[in-house]
Amino acid sequence: MRYAIVIERAEDNYSAYVPDLPGCVATGATVAEVEDQMREAIAFHVEGMREDGLAVPAPSSRVEYVDVSA
Repeated sequence: MRYAIVIERAEDNYSAYVPDLPGCVATGATVAEVEDQMREAIAFHVEGMREDGLAVPAPSSRVEYVDVSA
């Protein structure tokens, strides 16, 4: 599965979340670190959902960039 993640710059680190998996979040000192943390968080989150007998949502979010003139 391939889930979209949103990475945001915080004051001293980065945070990320998965729109398709509410509550699945991670933080890291760098973008690379938060990406690695998100891989682990997604695997853990999905495993927990399966153990609890919950349906795991299929990835459905898309990420696009829009150019805007200032």
